[in-house]
Amino acid sequence: MLEKWLKEHQNYTAVTTFFILGFPNTRKIEISLFFLFLIMYLLTVLGNITIVITVKTDSHLQTPMYFFLGNLSLMDIGYVSSTVPKLLSILLTNRHAISFAGCLLQSYCFFFLGSSECFLLAVMAYDRYVAICYPLRYSTIMSKRVCVLLVMGCWAGGCLSPLVAAIVVINLPFCGPNVINHFFCDLPPLLRLACIDTSLTQKIVFLLSAMVILSTFLSTVVSYIYISITILKIPSSHGRHKAFSTCASHLTVVSLYYGTVIFMYVSPTTRSSFNMNKIIAVVYSIVTPMLNPMIYSLRNQDMKTALKKIILKMNVIRKKLETSKDLYL
Repeated sequence: MLEKWLKEHQNYTAVTTFFILGFPNTRKIEISLFFLFLIMYLLTVLGNITIVITVKTDSHLQTPMYFFLGNLSLMDIGYVSSTVPKLLSILLTNRHAISFAGCLLQSYCFFFLGSSECFLLAVMAYDRYVAICYPLRYSTIMSKRVCVLLVMGCWAGGCLSPLVAAIVVINLPFCGPNVINHFFCDLPPLLRLACIDTSLTQKIVFLLSAMVILSTFLSTVVSYIYISITILKIPSSHGRHKAFSTCASHLTVVSLYYGTVIFMYVSPTTRSSFNMNKIIAVVYSIVTPMLNPMIYSLRNQDMKTALKKIILKMNVIRKKLETSKDLYL
């Protein structure tokens, strides 16, 4: 099919550069959006780096749950960094161009990290299931080796999931127009620019997305069904509250993430409304990674205690440095 198309359109010039439309508006509004997204990006990166450092340095957080949380934070840093820096460049310099290779790389990194996060959220739900339903066997089931293998599986699964779509897209002919109606190289608007019928390709991408998103979502739901049944069997209200509190942060993150991702990539009705899709994409690709550190920090007593310890240590070091400086002077 591709060879036939090439023979019939030999005079067409292949597109080597795309233009990301972004959020077209007045220059004043674009600058306002630049500062808004810059603040959100910095909060996301700083918040998730803080989580990683806290988990790594505090001995009380050397548990499977916080090991997974640290990896989730690393994924979120990469997730926002795959799209937001280019968006900030567009808003600040008004240069919308991106090379074909750069576009494919951005798209692959975005879906690689997004898929990895889906797998990891399912693993974190399984971890809570084991902790609440089998507390006496928890340390045996969720051993360090098992946790490392599960995390490696999440990263590997995320890496492999977008490969088929990437191979399909890289072999598509693009001859113009070359304006992507989004703020990053998302697949649905990119496929619309191909010079051949991409209905089959869109179905393949849809099925791959549905397999990753729905399988991990259903796995998470099943884990929480068993968790809920176990919690309801706890006789004391204090015990039920304590058990549920260990899942509250993760459940909040899951609801925020899957609520928008399923609407975006699993619901076919959203394919035609790219302006609405941009707003939804901002929620799951920028807002949710920014909120994750806040959710886990504010709703988790262990994390708050560890953060306080780090702040106190930093204050002690600062005072020692100031004292040394005064003595030297």
